[in-house]
Amino acid sequence: MSLDTTLINRQRMPVDDAAELWLFGYGSLIWKAGFAYLERRPAHIEGWARRFWQGSHDHRGTPEAPGRVATLIRQPGALCHGMAYRIAGDVLHGLDIREKNGYLRETTLMHFADGSHAEGLLYLATEDNAAFLGDAPLESMARQIAAAHGPSGANRDYLLNLATALEDLGAEDEHVAALAKRVQHIKA
Repeated sequence: MSLDTTLINRQRMPVDDAAELWLFGYGSLIWKAGFAYLERRPAHIEGWARRFWQGSHDHRGTPEAPGRVATLIRQPGALCHGMAYRIAGDVLHGLDIREKNGYLRETTLMHFADGSHAEGLLYLATEDNAAFLGDAPLESMARQIAAAHGPSGANRDYLLNLATALEDLGAEDEHVAALAKRVQHIKA
């Protein structure tokens, strides 16, 4: 099941089209921006862990066979590495549509490698959204990801591209690495 959060995001957190702001990407936004940006920098956020607990009914799966995509869960002491983009406010129009399946805009403090930090936005899918799938045994998640395919392509490609992007950043993510290893051993 899905819920279109496009209008909810625009109403609860309006942003002027001409404003400049930071956006933190922790899933496909790391390796597939698909929007114009003013600056792009590796970054991390604290207290959050990336998990493949969000259903994708509109991009990497279908309503009948949803895929699994990344969201964040609170985890004290955790670091979530990703990519920060400095963008113009009007970029959010397209991102609100891209992230419409249960993701809400939230603010976060991002940390950069040079020790500086900035407040930015991220899209977060919490357990109270209609597309949230939650935790499952690793093998079950891997089989679901290996089988799912949607309008944006194979779910396995999303996972494997994310694993490669994190590796390129020098970022360790045990959850993503374990899923990627399992999915690579499942025939498509």
